Amino acid sequence: MRGEARPEAHDFPAVTAPGLESVGELDAAVAECRACPRLVAWREEVARVKRRAFRDWEYWARPVPGFGPADARLAIVGLAPAAHGGNRTGRIFTGDPSGDALYAALYDLGLASRPTATRRGDGLELYGVRITVPVHCAPPANRPTGAERDTCRPWLARELDLLRPDLRAIVVLGAFAWQALLPVLADAGWQLPRPRPAFGHGAEALITDSGTRRELRLVAGYHPSRRNMSTRTLTPAMLRDVLRRGADLAGLPRRPAAGSGSA
Repeated sequence: MRGEARPEAHDFPAVTAPGLESVGELDAAVAECRACPRLVAWREEVARVKRRAFRDWEYWARPVPGFGPADARLAIVGLAPAAHGGNRTGRIFTGDPSGDALYAALYDLGLASRPTATRRGDGLELYGVRITVPVHCAPPANRPTGAERDTCRPWLARELDLLRPDLRAIVVLGAFAWQALLPVLADAGWQLPRPRPAFGHGAEALITDSGTRRELRLVAGYHPSRRNMSTRTLTPAMLRDVLRRGADLAGLPRRPAAGSGSA
């Protein structure tokens, strides 16, 4: 049952998230949140001013929930919605260059039904994969503050808790996501290696449930930002490699992409 904090209250995520009983309830509650005044002001200003190419769009201009099935074996954790991507379309990694790279890679691995993501309702499905973020509102300059990350943390904690029965691996895109995720996992009873694993593209960590001794694998990768892709800090092949590794560790069958010629 949901708590009584109002969506604009600073403690709305902390009061509300623990009582949510399904991923669907969580997604609906996330979209109501107004707990961080700077982020609320920015996301709504972006929607008012718009970008010329999207002048005719009615922007989502709300927090963007995670995307993918509630029984996912693989989670992908990014940074935050893009101002004219998820903040416009209402779906994470949708309508921006980062999403173009990510969904094309997932499609190539047979983990998505189509290689492009343009808007909610475009028919895109993920297979065994759920994508989420530690900060659900588009931040100015793509840089949420530490306080905003911490205010948003209960949403991520509850989402991972709801995914926990089926979750086997997490691909973490970017150092911000890596640093945001590790404390959430530790607080949830996962035993992390000591010293805590450092972020690096292709880095892996094995963590263990302190109660059941069940294992969860973490795989780190560079974020598919426009800058990383344009400078070739991250290439499409590198992105596919970390996603393929995550899928293999999660035990996901990688369906051949349509038109691949594979049996």
